[in-house]
Amino acid sequence: MNEHVQGAGGGPLFNPLSPDFIRDPYPHYDRLRTLDPIHVTPFGQFVTSRHADVSLVMRDKRFGKDFVERTTRRYGPEIMKEPVFRSMSYWMLQADPPDHTRLRGLVVKAFTARRVEDMRPRIQEIVDQAIDAVIDRGHMDLIEDFAFRLPVTIICDMLGIPEEHREVFYKSSRDGGRLLDPVPLSAEEIKKGNAGNLMAQMYFQQLFELRRRTPGDDLITRLVQAEEDGNKLTNEELTANIILLFGAGHETTVNLIGNGLLALHRNPDQLALLKARPELMEGAIEEFLRYDSSVQMTGRVALEDVDLGGVKIPKGESVLCLLGSANRDPAIYPDRPDRLDVTRANVKPLSFGGGIHFCLGAQLARIEAEIAIATLLRRLPDLRIDDAENPEWRPTFVLRGLKRLPASW
Repeated sequence: MNEHVQGAGGGPLFNPLSPDFIRDPYPHYDRLRTLDPIHVTPFGQFVTSRHADVSLVMRDKRFGKDFVERTTRRYGPEIMKEPVFRSMSYWMLQADPPDHTRLRGLVVKAFTARRVEDMRPRIQEIVDQAIDAVIDRGHMDLIEDFAFRLPVTIICDMLGIPEEHREVFYKSSRDGGRLLDPVPLSAEEIKKGNAGNLMAQMYFQQLFELRRRTPGDDLITRLVQAEEDGNKLTNEELTANIILLFGAGHETTVNLIGNGLLALHRNPDQLALLKARPELMEGAIEEFLRYDSSVQMTGRVALEDVDLGGVKIPKGESVLCLLGSANRDPAIYPDRPDRLDVTRANVKPLSFGGGIHFCLGAQLARIEAEIAIATLLRRLPDLRIDDAENPEWRPTFVLRGLKRLPASW
């Protein structure tokens, strides 16, 4: 293992915010798996790229989140005074047991298989409305006009955000993803993160007051009631986790739909196959998740000294798990892992994470993407992407998605 192992062209092996990496990270992952499967970054993080290592780190109790300690090591002792990092420290995504167990237990009921299945008619209705709004125009941006509105509407429904407040969420910026990247934020980015966090806090505090006065059948009402029960939830935990649920509830699904549609249009044979055999859609969603995951990485901290693949990870060190790389590991997918194949069998992508932090909304995201893509192929069969070869990617690494995807028919 050597942090100075070079990538192609003499650059570093792992440079996740470089334009070349963001455009197509997969050749870089291939080199990492081959040359340096447990790589050390200039920031001292260990990067795992093989399926076996990624899988183990996500599920092994010797690894945890330890968010405050990890962030302090990276930015210095004052960092937790910054509102955006303070808020993130209350996210269940960044928590270890017992806090994680308590927080997740409060929201898990909203995401049961039965509840999610019951949302199918509502999801179908939103998808049809989005297509109805643009069908006569002959063109749209598949991200803003289509992929974005569906999951934002669904998470607004679930949280109980009133209809008249939603327009601002449809127009809200999508630049929060940078917070999750493994490259430290600049002072300017932290300032921007703080401002966005403050706006969200102000809005949700008002909404909590509204739900205390007029309870509804929604997640915010249930969490407000848990907060009043004192020992279950503090106000800071309530606010931070609603912000998390809102972001996580739409970001990854927007990217899953967008990345899936792009992959299909770059592989016309697979697009034609899926149009001819719509019954393949459920399996195709798993293949989209594997082929170009909307979440490329998750992280853990070693809670004790751990031997990982023959490399000693000292206690307290961060381990970055490259989900996108694990999903194309030939050890698991020996049959041309870099090819999109909507008929591929036994696809079990790691895109939703693993262990106690496995994504709560995984099944909801799958169903949203399944209905969205199937309806689009059925209702706009001659839709084509204007420039499938050079799309504009968002400048973030962990949340992989497109800025826009213009299409016409």
